[in-house]
Amino acid sequence: MTISKGPQAFPRTEYLRRVAAVRSKMVQRDIDVLVVTDGANITYLTGYTAKSPNDPKGIVLSMHQDEPTFILRKMDVPAAVHQTFMRREKIVAYPEALMGNPDVDGYDALIDLLFDVGLANRGVGLELGALSAHSAEKFKARLPQARIVDCSGLVTWIRMVKSDLEISFMKEAAAITDAGIMRAAEVIRPGVREADSIAEIVATLARGANGKPGTWIATPFLCSSPRTGTSHITWSEDAFREGSQINLEIAGVRHGYTAPISRTFSIGHPSDRLRRVHEAEVAGLEAALGIVRAGCTCSEVAQAIHRAMEKLGVKKESRCGYPVGIDWMERTASLKEDDMTVLKPNMTFHVHLGNWMIDEEFGYVISETIRVAECGVEVLTGAPRKLFELS
Repeated sequence: MTISKGPQAFPRTEYLRRVAAVRSKMVQRDIDVLVVTDGANITYLTGYTAKSPNDPKGIVLSMHQDEPTFILRKMDVPAAVHQTFMRREKIVAYPEALMGNPDVDGYDALIDLLFDVGLANRGVGLELGALSAHSAEKFKARLPQARIVDCSGLVTWIRMVKSDLEISFMKEAAAITDAGIMRAAEVIRPGVREADSIAEIVATLARGANGKPGTWIATPFLCSSPRTGTSHITWSEDAFREGSQINLEIAGVRHGYTAPISRTFSIGHPSDRLRRVHEAEVAGLEAALGIVRAGCTCSEVAQAIHRAMEKLGVKKESRCGYPVGIDWMERTASLKEDDMTVLKPNMTFHVHLGNWMIDEEFGYVISETIRVAECGVEVLTGAPRKLFELS
């Protein structure tokens, strides 16, 4: 018996709209078929959110069929049937014998499919940036008559502008994020292990907010004194102490859509240095929120941030944010001074004023997830924009 379809996050019409948008770009690139292997792009085009990131899988999107074909390992087919909008016959299994095989893998099955449907000698778009060098060479070697076109970013740039339905999930994710921050303010105390605080925060992210549970746990990042100058590390075996500073970055998730936030906590009275940096970073964040609108550029946002911060004696070397959506970050634009990407309504960004390069032992974080509006900005995350002082 075939597994039944689960509740769909989006209606079929939403997925067909996305597929049509991709096809319009395929026409511009003069390709007959697009092979999508980036996991977030697969989620965007199908609704598939099951996690098997190291297993070869891909969508074959042809100009001649209304639905894409999804090819993946046999054990994952029931999840694809259950989660995606696609008809059962468009979900194709490759045998488990291809897993852990040094000679052939799931991409060979995908290439075989291209031959079977007569597309192996056409214009073939590949997301080369999402493939290993070995896998990219496999496609090129096995498709000698195809005209290979690098389509890295094609789907991702389309994803930048969200539908209203997508924005609704971003808002639900943001509410979960806020709940996680407020739980952190309750559990971060002297003598509490970092691991125990994270356990409570993650439990909140799973339980969700407003009756909407989290549907995935995005990796939480936490560093405390004397490691606040470190970025992108997780919790340690240490316990918080009186006088500890804690930098926390978390994100709630709803059906793949992610709304990050960063906040800084101080157990006891914060140092003058921390207060000064906090004031400068908040000024930069508020400057960004004051300028963001449709028609503004990423460069203009970054310039406003830098001007506001530098007036208060603080510089930021890293970029000031990036687009956010499925699986946290969309690899397209950046909020930095040399990026002239024009903002459009319903783009969503993580405006991130994290600053870990003040020195190796000191850093600070604050951020918000925002939506670009026609005449301004909507801040989706809503936790207090303050330096949390805890006793």
